[in-house]
This record gives sequence, C-alpha cells and structure tokens, in this order.
Amino acid sequence: MKEDFLHYVWQYKKFDFSNLKTCSGEKLTIINVGQYLKNSGPDFFNAQIVIGNQKWAGNVEIHVKSSDWYLHNHENDENYDNVILHVVWENDVPVFGKSNSEIPVLCLKDFVSKELLNNYHYLTTEKKWIFCENDLGTVDEFVFNNWLERVFFERLEKKSQLIENLLLQTNYDWEAVLFCMLAKNFGLNTNGEIFLKIAQSIPFSVIRKESFEIENLEALFFGYSGLLNSDLEHKYPQILLSRFNYLVQKHQLVVPIIPPLIFFKLRPENFPTIRIAQLAMLYNKQQNLFSKIMDCNSIDEIYKLLDADVSIYWQNHYHFEKANTTKKRKITKSFIDLIIINTIVPLQFSFAKYNGKDNDEIVLHLLRELKPEANNIIDKFQNIGIKSTDAFMTQSLIQLKTEYCNKHKCLSCSIGLELLKK
Repeated sequence: MKEDFLHYVWQYKKFDFSNLKTCSGEKLTIINVGQYLKNSGPDFFNAQIVIGNQKWAGNVEIHVKSSDWYLHNHENDENYDNVILHVVWENDVPVFGKSNSEIPVLCLKDFVSKELLNNYHYLTTEKKWIFCENDLGTVDEFVFNNWLERVFFERLEKKSQLIENLLLQTNYDWEAVLFCMLAKNFGLNTNGEIFLKIAQSIPFSVIRKESFEIENLEALFFGYSGLLNSDLEHKYPQILLSRFNYLVQKHQLVVPIIPPLIFFKLRPENFPTIRIAQLAMLYNKQQNLFSKIMDCNSIDEIYKLLDADVSIYWQNHYHFEKANTTKKRKITKSFIDLIIINTIVPLQFSFAKYNGKDNDEIVLHLLRELKPEANNIIDKFQNIGIKSTDAFMTQSLIQLKTEYCNKHKCLSCSIGLELLKK
C-alpha cells in the first residue's frame, strides 16, 4: 500500500462513508475532506468533521501506518498541532497530540471496496514500459487531450524557470536572455550547459558592439570556449586569437575557465565548432533578434529570420587547421524546429506572462505546425498505440513520461484516475 493511494481515496471520497467509525468506535461524519496540500505540513487543510456529537475544523494527516507519525517526527512539528483526524491504512500504535490527548484515527482499510483495490493493484503492476501501457488507448479522448495540454503547460512553466533566472542575471535584458537560450540550444544535449556558461560569461553589451564584424564574434565565442591557443599555425585561427586578445583588453573582459567541449560521438554537422560558427553568423546578420522573433507570426517567418550559414573558413573545416571538402553548413529547418520548441516558444510564453498577457493559443498553434519529434520516448508511445501528430503532442508526451510515468505518479495523472474508474 502507498500513501498516494490513500490521498486519492480520501480526496475523492472513494470509500463507504455512510457508516463511518473511528478506531475507538465513535461515529464519524465527514462534512468536508479539506484542501489537498502537496507541500510541507499536513496533507489536507481546513477539513470539517463530526466525531460523536462534536464538530471539528482543522487538518487531516494521512499515513499507511499510524506509527509513521513518529517515524516522520510530526510530534515535534507545530504544523501538526491542529490535526483533528489521522487517516491510516493500518492502526498499529496510538498517536498523541500536543495536549497529550489521543488523536482520533480512521482506518480506511475497513471502508475501501475490494473492487477499487483490485483496480489500483492492476494499474500499478509493473509492465514492460509504463503501468498503463495495456489500457492507454481506451482512455476517453477528451480526458486524454485535456491532460496532454495540461502537462504541456507544466513543461513550459518548468522551462520558464531558467528564463526567469537569466532575466535576474541580465537585469531583465530580453535580448541577452535570448542569446543565452540560443547558445544552450546550439550546444544540444551534449554541450548545451557548456555553451550556456560561455554565453553567460560574455557581457551581451560587448556582443552588441562587436556583432557587425563576424571575425570579432568568432574571436569572442571561440576564445571563451578555449579553442583558441598559441599552438595554432593557420592564418585564420591566428587572426582570431589576436582579435580575441585585443577584445579582452578593449572591454576589460574576465575570461573564466570553461570545461572542454565534447566532440565524441557527434556527427560533424553537430560539432561544437560548427554550431559556434553558425551562432556567430546569426548574430552578425541579425541585430535586435529578440524583437524580431517576437514579431514573427508564422513558422516560415522564423525560418527566414534564423537562416544563417557559416563564415568561409568553416565551409571547409570541422576543426581548426584540418581542412575538409567545401560545403555550405546552413542552419537546417529541422534544427530551427528544435530552436522553436526549446527556445522561442518558452520565451514567447515567458514574455507574455511577464507583460500580463495570455498567449497560450499562439504557442499551441506554433507547435501544432511543427512535425513531431523523433526520439525513443515518442517511438515507445507509438508502439503502444499513441501516434504523435505534431510537436505539441511530442512535448506533452515527453513531460507525461518523465514527470508522471517514470515517477509512478498515476494518481496525480488524469489518465491514471480515468483508468482507475474502470
């Protein structure tokens, strides 16, 4: 038995409460189960019950065993002084409150139907991938779609936390925040955090001033990444190193030690050198990029805005001083799709919230125009009959899997609650 099941049973009154009695034999009537709290303190706030002829208002605490009260040290926490009812599955020890009087106990095991227990055990039995994989396709379409939208916005809220932190660090410079978010995106999963540290280390005021010369941007980006050193023999990297040293002196920059960039197991098109070169070219081509992105009304406008190649040197190099076949290395549409999903949509959402506006339908429309992502999670959902139609759905399913299925939070999930009814 798990505590979250008892929370579910109490919250939704999924037990026979027509003839309730406490463990001491007193008649119990529930007027209001209280407000479910998911933070510290008692589980349900401001409940109302009647024990015998006495009406009580206060908090309800729920445990699998009554002895868990002492296991969790509630007797030493004043937040639990106003508990009026202890709801448990098994009453193994008496529990006493601050006045040294025994707290009334309701043992739910005596009032929950076997049918509900069987449904719960069936739902939470280990399967090959997720608990509900055999029955997910039977969930009502309205319930399923509503829940996907709910978890999608949970995912957006989570992504917006980084944006809020960056806003504080940059004194609410949205252009600087965009640069940091783009840098993290250009680094992909492998180098994203390192790219973010690089972006946070370069004052964006310097990027604004130097963005009109591509060599200066490349000097800054490659210099901060630690890829420029005196051992380089080719003319172009020597020029970048010279410019970097000059810019450090000119702007009185402090260059931190950055972890080494990772090339291992990456396709050449995703090498950090190429992504840095593309990011530099983008900021050379586009000033006031944040304002322009916020003005975009369609996917095609974003594709056009973020269309950037690399400088001549990087058209036939993947590394400094190692020449390759000449090839244009433009930012692809599929890569821009990732930027839209992971940078532009979270920024649009956060910017609207910052200005007290609601743009939920706009961000939903944007993602519904994008093709579904391809990854292991989406493939597994397709194998159990859930086919993604667009990027909104893939983002929702990723959130569902990582935050609910992986954590076995079936009873906090509308899909799990719907299946439990069956």
